[in-house]
Amino acid sequence: MSYKYAVIGYGFIGRRHVNTLKEFEASDCVAVCDLNLRRLKEVQEIYPDMSVYESAEELFANEKLDGVIISANNKAHKELTIMAAEHGCNIICEKPAALTVAEYDEMMEAVKKAGVSFTVHQQRRFDKDFNTVKKCYDEHLVGDIYTIQSSLYGFNGNMHDWHIYKSEGGGMLYDWGVHLIDQILYMVEGKLKTVYADVRNVINKEVDDYFKILLRFENNVTAEIELGTYFLNDQPGWFERHWFVGGNQGSMNVNKFDPEGKIVRTTRLLENVDEDQDKSAASYGPTRSFGIPSPGLIAAEPLPKVNVEQSDYFVNYFKSLDGKEEMLVKPEEVRRVLCVMEAVRESAETKRSVDFE
Repeated sequence: MSYKYAVIGYGFIGRRHVNTLKEFEASDCVAVCDLNLRRLKEVQEIYPDMSVYESAEELFANEKLDGVIISANNKAHKELTIMAAEHGCNIICEKPAALTVAEYDEMMEAVKKAGVSFTVHQQRRFDKDFNTVKKCYDEHLVGDIYTIQSSLYGFNGNMHDWHIYKSEGGGMLYDWGVHLIDQILYMVEGKLKTVYADVRNVINKEVDDYFKILLRFENNVTAEIELGTYFLNDQPGWFERHWFVGGNQGSMNVNKFDPEGKIVRTTRLLENVDEDQDKSAASYGPTRSFGIPSPGLIAAEPLPKVNVEQSDYFVNYFKSLDGKEEMLVKPEEVRRVLCVMEAVRESAETKRSVDFE
């Protein structure tokens, strides 16, 4: 069976969605909707047989669809989701699903009433760098983990298009923050106890372009997420992903989306000294734990191998529609991410830690 889908919003990610739907045997993209006539002309040039529409109302009035992918501006997600549900369409919505938890709850009421499926395009659960870290976490490759640090830095500073406007749902917390938070919540099991955050407009007037988020879980794992669009360094590869995982049997460093790094351990622990120490230069005095390691003390291992692609998101999605697999990105998980994002904003505004679960 080939599912007939339309894409609403033909921007950067919308173009990718059209290509994906065309590539999968399980689906076809039969229509595109966008307010921009130039974009619709592009669709007709590339796909002469595809229908194009300037409004969602016109799309739903003229097409019999199995589902839609909503990749319009963030502020339009609520209205378009409710409209699609009322027309009996299964829905994939771009992130963030909504601008507030209250909006999202309204959307889910419409989805439940219509009896259609709903999920969010959290394809970065299939990133290679993230899955390398997740494998380390799941398999306790560095022992009992106490800290996970996730960071992403940019050099340009300014954002583009509607992302620079607060009214459209712009800003980095909505753009990348939702992915980075989702990755941590998907990886670390158990309740999230507290949220502390700093969110700033460094060089953008309306929307956030920097944030640091601390998530403390009931299992005593602390996750730190940091993103800055104007966070500069001249080191090669700086402007990609960075991860650090600390455990009681080693550490893991993972850099870049196509991951590079090592698992690092000590071959032996320094002995605790409870008596008066040698204060010679060779002993490094009271800072012996931070001195130069002796030869052979530090041992490095290669990163574990993972076999994932972002397209696996759609493999799972269409199998779930056929009842062959459970849908990976569940509505309740989407809501939890949105709740964390609201706690992040509350913490940043009050400059206090927010109790969560």
